[in-house]
Amino acid sequence: MAIRKFRPYTPGTRTLVVSDFSEINAHKPERNLVVAKHRSKGRNNRGVITCRHRGGGHKRLYRLVDFRRDKHGVEAKVAAIHYDPHRNARLALLFYSDGEKRYILSPAGIQLGKSIISGPDSPIEDGNALPLSSIPLGSSVHNVELYAGRGGQMVRTAGASAQVMAKEGEYVALKLPSTEVRLVRRECYATLGEVGNSEIRNVSAGKAGRRRWAGYRPQVRGSVMNPCDHPHGGGEGRAPIGRSGPMTPWGKPALGLKTRKRNKASDQFVLRKRRRTSKRSRGGRDS
Repeated sequence: MAIRKFRPYTPGTRTLVVSDFSEINAHKPERNLVVAKHRSKGRNNRGVITCRHRGGGHKRLYRLVDFRRDKHGVEAKVAAIHYDPHRNARLALLFYSDGEKRYILSPAGIQLGKSIISGPDSPIEDGNALPLSSIPLGSSVHNVELYAGRGGQMVRTAGASAQVMAKEGEYVALKLPSTEVRLVRRECYATLGEVGNSEIRNVSAGKAGRRRWAGYRPQVRGSVMNPCDHPHGGGEGRAPIGRSGPMTPWGKPALGLKTRKRNKASDQFVLRKRRRTSKRSRGGRDS
């Protein structure tokens, strides 16, 4: 993947950076692999807004992605690379030898016509899916299962990969993109290689309208609200927030507060917690 930058002919193109979509070679999704998807716009079943700043945006069709990779021993060939509006990774369309078609997350460096297979005896090549017990130490993997047979739930974003660190007994230690080291059952499947489209981190919307197309609505700073609407509100002119640190609209710390439950059952599988980023390096937004 490559990115495109523009000359500042307009305010919207001054900071605009987009993907050139050169790796995508099919512009219509596979008809049998798309479904309509209801867009909740941040509302719950009573129509009450439970997640702010969502709504609008361009219409989308949901692509059915094969996260399980459960066609073991059946060879497939990469027929096309498709765009997916619901994720920042690309999709690879596979044509299986038995006639079935499926989407998978497109690994980095995948080529059209490449043969891909899944199963415990698959060769060690990017795009093949194997149980963690069959993957060599030091290998990069993505689309990792947490529970055998449930399908990949971890390491699915563009450019992400986990590293196989150690094997002991029934578990395999993985170093996740967050730097957390976690134990996963050895029979869980993962796909070799890293997810493609890593240049997505350099993309910049350039203007507010482009965010609206993606389904985001405007945010209003808490410091310009009234005290009844936000802890940062009130005061004369540009008043400080008047708290020990930034707060959410509901009065809880906005930066640095750990939200993971104490004594969570899965804590026993976390060998090393993820590295925390400082408030200064992360920056902050007046919610």
